[in-house]
Amino acid sequence: APPKGPLRKTQKPIKMRRTLKGHFGKVYAMHWASDSQSLVSASQDGKLIIWDAYTTNKTNAIPLRSSWVMTCAFEQSKGNLIACGGLDNVCSIYNIQNQSANARATKELVAHDGYLSCCRFTDEGHIITSSGDSSCIYWDINSGEVLKTFSDHTGDVMSVAISPENSNIFVSGSVDKTAKIWDLRNGKCVQTHVGHENDINSVAFFPDGNAFGTGSDDSTCRLFDMRSYGEVNKFGNDRITSGITSVAFSRSGRLMFGGYDDYSTYVWDTLADSSQAAYALPTQHENRVSCLGVNAKGDALCTGSWDTNLKIWA
Repeated sequence: APPKGPLRKTQKPIKMRRTLKGHFGKVYAMHWASDSQSLVSASQDGKLIIWDAYTTNKTNAIPLRSSWVMTCAFEQSKGNLIACGGLDNVCSIYNIQNQSANARATKELVAHDGYLSCCRFTDEGHIITSSGDSSCIYWDINSGEVLKTFSDHTGDVMSVAISPENSNIFVSGSVDKTAKIWDLRNGKCVQTHVGHENDINSVAFFPDGNAFGTGSDDSTCRLFDMRSYGEVNKFGNDRITSGITSVAFSRSGRLMFGGYDDYSTYVWDTLADSSQAAYALPTQHENRVSCLGVNAKGDALCTGSWDTNLKIWA
């Protein structure tokens, strides 16, 4: 087929619109609520803060029993539950509707032998956690029971993401340099994707659920397609030498955002070949970008950093 010519530029300039200040320690994780306006952030100051991204107001703050928190998640169907976990090996569930002053966890899910690296709700009653013990666990939140354990990885599992099209399918990324696709229905690993040359720190599903993106310490982001069972694109260049902590897609999937150890956030065009220069977001953070996420509406990106701040971009 004849070449179609250069891709149309997708960049409307993305500008920083808000800064969320209030944490006193490094921000390690953030997650948008399904209303595309609230988000939760977790910091090693031992607090979860729930923000209104439009007004920058804090709508809630939850003091944690262990300040060594590494992940947080917003339940997407109703938005009443928040989960977090970290070096305490526990996934703690909080209900933010009946929040009293002492703010005890509604439920504590205990089974992992290693730190909790990531957690994502499949619905109000179930959650998937990944851990430094090389396993992922699917939980019944109400009973606190382990429904399934997924233990094919040979190194710490760093990140999980649930398919937007089918909540029985999830992907995990690990220090063993592979990403695995799992099916909750049979409890098995159905695909293993290789290619990265170092730890995978973050995974995110492509909006159509057929592909997923990864970010790694090998300083590349990659796109893997489950239908062709392989890597379909790789984003990186010789000038970018730092690792990627987190990845997310725009709502159309055209843009892939990566948060980097060198304080920058790069935007890649998923249709372009990787030699094309990435677009760096202006006014970068003053320390490592630890987490990022695009809201459900697709009209805002949030980045969180070790500089204690979160920034909203649009």
